[in-house]
Amino acid sequence: MPHVPRVLRERERLASGAIVDSVTVFPIGAECPFACVYCDLWQHTLGPVPSAPGSLPRQLRRGLAAVGAAAEQVKVYNGSNFFEERAVPAADDGALLEVLVPFPRVVVECHPRWIGERCFRFAARLAGRLQVAIGLETVHPEALPRLGKAMTVERFDRAVDALLRQGIGARAFVLVGAPFVPSAETVEWTVRSVEHALRRGVEHVSLLPVRGGNGAVDEARRRGELRPPTLGELEDAFDASSSLGVPGVVTVDLWDLDEGLTCLACRDPRRQRLERMNLGGAVEPRVACSRGCTP
Repeated sequence: MPHVPRVLRERERLASGAIVDSVTVFPIGAECPFACVYCDLWQHTLGPVPSAPGSLPRQLRRGLAAVGAAAEQVKVYNGSNFFEERAVPAADDGALLEVLVPFPRVVVECHPRWIGERCFRFAARLAGRLQVAIGLETVHPEALPRLGKAMTVERFDRAVDALLRQGIGARAFVLVGAPFVPSAETVEWTVRSVEHALRRGVEHVSLLPVRGGNGAVDEARRRGELRPPTLGELEDAFDASSSLGVPGVVTVDLWDLDEGLTCLACRDPRRQRLERMNLGGAVEPRVACSRGCTP
């Protein structure tokens, strides 16, 4: 039975300030070889089985056809590493490039280990402009080595530098509530991580609240070793990151945010505020809850 990828349509702000229509396709392929303690993307992959040749281009065509109308940007998030052979066979590059011809902007995700010649060749042949998203997660010196990413801040920096030298854009994911970062320091290290990425030349930083559902995070929460970030902490981190004065876009990932919005009195206005800030970039006044809930 053919895989049917999940597809998401949204609007996104670019570094230029322009707002574009963006489509995200989540094709199903091989699992990432890294077992990051916070990650739940493995649940949406084939596991250790390599992606079959031709599968991802077919899924991408199917997903884009389901959306219908054209968009100015497409993100291909395969839950692994776009330039790793097991996840995306190099033999599929030609077919993928053909499917991506209509899009001026293409975003893929990849660990620094596979940002090299294949990535550069793909970007050179792409009709539009490539942007590669890298999970920085945190620059906390003790937390990052324990996340299971097999990555250092220095390796992230080298990967971003390599992309920029090739004229390829860089995007970063930063965790809010990263494991092994003391809860009292959640906001501080989130903002420090965002600033580091932006000062390296990253065009867009997405803040991702740590979510449950992957087993390791859930178990850590049961043991009292990890506390998920509060909505107030997410707002604090977003507000501060948006006020850094460093070029680049900072947004909050809202895809599963409703899990943390439990107060019926303020959840919709608070989410709407985050949505407006994602598109506008300016910090807005905070929403005061009529019930006085704890932020």
